[in-house]
Formats: sequence, structure tokens, C-alpha cells
Amino acid sequence: MGMIRQVKIQGFKSIYQAKLELGRLNCLIGANGVGKSNVLEALGVLGAAANGVVDDESLLRRGVRASLPRLYKSSFRSDRTPPHITIEATSESQAFYRVSLLNPIDSPDPAWSYKTEVLHDGTTEIIASGVRSQKNLNPQAGLAALQLVNLARDSPANQLIQQLRDFAIYCPNTPTLRGIVPDQQSRTPVGLNGGQLAEGFASLRQYLEAKADSDSKDLAMASENQSEVIFEQILELIDWVADIETIRYGAKLLSPKVPRTKEILKFSDRFMQKSRNELTAYDASEGALYILFTALLCLLPPAPQTLAIDNLDQALNPRLLRALITRLPSWLVHSSPDRQILFTVHNPAALDGLDLGDPEVRLFAVDRNSNGQTVIQRLTLNAQLLDLNQQYPLSRLWLMGHLGAVPHV
Repeated sequence: MGMIRQVKIQGFKSIYQAKLELGRLNCLIGANGVGKSNVLEALGVLGAAANGVVDDESLLRRGVRASLPRLYKSSFRSDRTPPHITIEATSESQAFYRVSLLNPIDSPDPAWSYKTEVLHDGTTEIIASGVRSQKNLNPQAGLAALQLVNLARDSPANQLIQQLRDFAIYCPNTPTLRGIVPDQQSRTPVGLNGGQLAEGFASLRQYLEAKADSDSKDLAMASENQSEVIFEQILELIDWVADIETIRYGAKLLSPKVPRTKEILKFSDRFMQKSRNELTAYDASEGALYILFTALLCLLPPAPQTLAIDNLDQALNPRLLRALITRLPSWLVHSSPDRQILFTVHNPAALDGLDLGDPEVRLFAVDRNSNGQTVIQRLTLNAQLLDLNQQYPLSRLWLMGHLGAVPHV
């Protein structure tokens, strides 16, 4: 399939104009309100467009905050407001999809209109710019989604559109992860706010065990089985856990006053007596739930090939966060060589888990310029940063201001 390698955004919220060159793991840092989440949401809008309609329902389905049309479009005092929102994504095979979208600010329609739409498979133009001006076309219906029936499944253009359609922004919260609050956006293998975590973990464990059996047959002489190693890595990150299971109901483990789903997580505490060492997600530390949530999104095949997690660092101890991020690159490739993730963080410890010597691990500093426009810069270990990194970890360099992306307070 190939990963999405380049994203261009123009006229979307605080992003007047920006371009990102993506890797497998993409970390966005910056002060509050500089536009990190807007980068993720621009991809969500493009995914809705690739699916054929851009409206509140399709945006919420992808984790994009539902706003008034006037709040989606850039409007800076310093520059002319672009007439349309334009977003483009290019894949590894040079297939690309670009749309220009508009919606009246004063009298908005339920769905946005496509002004232009371009789909290219790397060698041939499938949908041409300006085609939306033809008569008898519904301006609120995307053509790329309709073209999929005419494209081979292995066509680069088809694969790119499917990748964009499946894209979602995940933002888990503790009550939903615990299973006591329903997820407003249910998906497979887990909802955007962490719903169905127990079911998702059951699928993850089953998948890793099946893959471990398969790997054992293929790699009988290997010193270690990667799938088994990954499951052990998950348990190691939750250091008080002896084992995790998915069980049904669990009336003996939960107070009758606690709302519950049909399936619940059961944690075994390795330090407690066996007669009283079983906990559910309702009682377990929230950090354990966030670890499981991230692991199943990175590892399970049904998860999106390209996905985003907003505020990956929430509820995690700094050292646990660093350890989790060091695991992500190998987890991402375990089920698919093309899976990639974008995530935002505010905790400096996250940077110490990034191997910037790996070209597929990328760090982006997000800030606002003097006109208030979001500016995105990829940070690489140049000679100056390498020298400083010999003395201080990246987390310290960020706090010291050497990486930018800090609040002006």
C-alpha cells in the first residue's frame, strides 16, 4: 500500500499554508493553541472528502471537532483569506489526492461543496482539476469515492483513497476506557475515545497468539518469537501486572452500582495475594488502560493504516511515556509495513523515546509566526543539535528553548 509521505494544507483554521513530509512515526510538539490538532484535523477533512461527503457526521466519525463553517476557514488580518480550503496527500508511490472545499459562511449547507478534485495514481490522472464545473454533477458528492469501483484494488490511487477514508483521530478519555461511559464514535477495533477496549484487547491477544504460532513454524530456529516478545513488552510497561484477560460480566469483580459492558478487562496484580489480586478496568490505574489502547491501535490489522492520537502523553508517567514511544516503531511494522501514526504531546519526556537517527521517526515543531499562522518545522539532528544532545537529552533541550515550539509566556 505504501505510507502517506506528504501532506499540503492551505486555508484551514490556523494553517494558512503548510507542508509536511511524513515518516512512519510522526510526533508533533508545540505550545497549546498553535495548531497541532489542526494538522490532524486537516487529514480528517481530506479523509471525509475521499469518502464522498464532507459534513458534520463524516467529520465527527473521523475525530474532527464539529465547528461552524466560519471556524474552519483561515481568516488572518495580515493576509488575504483563501477562497477555499485546499488539502492534498501524496503516497509513497506518488499517487496523490487533492480537494478544494468551500461552504458558505453566512448560510452554510449541511455538506461542503467540492470546488476542485484531483486524483492521480502516479502516472495517470484519474480525476482532473476543474471537473466539478461540469453540469449535472452534485457539487456536494465526491467523485474519487465513485471511481473506486473502476480501479484495481492494488492501484496506488485506490490504496491512497482507502487509506484516507479509514484515517481517524483518536482521543481517549479515562471514563470511556474504563467502560463506564459509552463511546460516541464506535469503531473497530476501538472507539475514538477508547470504547470497546476489552473487546479490542481480546482481539489483540488472540492475534498475537495466532501470529506467534505461525512465526514459530516459520522460524523454528529463531532465538525469540517477535509476537511473544511484543506481548511481554506490553506487560512490562504495566509493571504491576502478572496477566491481563478479557472476561464476560465479572459480577464478582465489580460493584453492582458500576455501569459495565458485556466484556470487561481483568488485571492480575503480581504483588497481591491470589485470593484478592484481580482488578477490572474500573479499578486499575488509568496508565495501564492508555498503554493497552495505544498498543492495539498500533498492532491490530483492522486499525487504520494511517491514524492519529491527540495527546498521546495524557495519564502517563514521564518514564512510562518514554518507554512506550521507544516501542512504537517496532509495533507499527509488526502487522503491516505501511502503518504510520501521527501524535501530539506536551510532555518533554516523550522526545527522549524518539530515535531521530531513524529516518522514519520524525519530530515536528509547531508554532505560530508573528501573524498568528501555524508554522511547522521538522527537527533533525543537525551538527548543532547533535553537539547539544551529547550534553542534554532532547527533553531538556526543548525546555531550554533550543527546539522552539514553546509558549511565549
